[in-house]
Amino acid sequence: MRVSGTSAAPEGRDARDTSVPGPGGHRGLDPDQLPDGLVIADGHGRVTCFNAAAARITGVRPADALGQPLEKALPLEDLEGRRWWQLTDPYGGLAIRVRQPERNLLLPGGREVLVSARYVRDEPLGPVRSVVVSLRDTEARRRTERSHAELIATVAHELRSPLTSVKGFTATLLAKWERFTDDQKRLMLETVDADADRVTRLIAELLDISRIDSGRLEVRRQPVDIGAAASRHIQAYVAAGQPAERFLLRVEQPLPALWADPDKIDQVLGNLIENAVRHGEGTVTIDVTPSASPREGEETGTSVTVSDEGSGIPEESMNRVFTRFWRGSKRGGTGLGLYIVKGIVEAHGGTITVGRAQRGGAEFRFILPVAAPAYLA
Repeated sequence: MRVSGTSAAPEGRDARDTSVPGPGGHRGLDPDQLPDGLVIADGHGRVTCFNAAAARITGVRPADALGQPLEKALPLEDLEGRRWWQLTDPYGGLAIRVRQPERNLLLPGGREVLVSARYVRDEPLGPVRSVVVSLRDTEARRRTERSHAELIATVAHELRSPLTSVKGFTATLLAKWERFTDDQKRLMLETVDADADRVTRLIAELLDISRIDSGRLEVRRQPVDIGAAASRHIQAYVAAGQPAERFLLRVEQPLPALWADPDKIDQVLGNLIENAVRHGEGTVTIDVTPSASPREGEETGTSVTVSDEGSGIPEESMNRVFTRFWRGSKRGGTGLGLYIVKGIVEAHGGTITVGRAQRGGAEFRFILPVAAPAYLA
């Protein structure tokens, strides 16, 4: 496949035609339709193609770049201020080179771009017939870097408070053990224990995020009674002082046999119910029903809906609920829980949605496929 530029065209072809001819001479893709910047220089180092994305990234008009020497049309410098084309010498360098790997380079004015290049030769070790340069904006990478920086800042902030408490209480107990009553000691040790649990949960969240982002979240499927799991969460809240009448669990029978990771499903249920208790109002309702499977080829699945009667989630925030650091209120938390919930559900092959409940509160609904392990299929 060959990309023709706008400075010269084959005989019988319109010079304005910059399409990529496909096999057999069929019309191919116009370089201006490519999402990345494309710059091509011929064997003499003159620019023959400068597409629309390259113009957008560099701020140089194609008409001003075509026919110009590559180093003039695309004046790049490395991060140490050295001129890139003189440094790499694509036409006079080693004959065994075929490419330049992607790296950050600077345009005039200091703007960073991601640049990679390919040296096209008619035969191995032959002269360079053309240099194909790909340009990409660094904004997506910068967003990722900002997200990572925000994650580090959030984690550092969340860790500081419980660790300060643990350090303070343990230092006090060690220094003045005899001065405290047994009740005072118990209270301080209970606080240390609770803060240690908080740190453990945060570390577990970080590990989950790492596995989700890298696609390494493992799902160990076992038979799961999801109604019983929801009931256990409700009983724990009642034991902690929540009124029993605040919770309503409805399980529609018969449910299909569900194979899932029980620990991770507990994590999903715990997060959704905690959100409803902490951020919602009125009755927290958990509905467990059979449903169409989110997977093609499977007829049944299990649907779980957790809803409350509070003010709900604003419509403009609905599309951000499952992103990192989204918080529905200022009542604490890392803002990572729902991001992890979505990752766990999708790792099971399921789907999760958020909407407004019938009584005005928030409603989270996730559907899991039956998904028996392969060895039982």
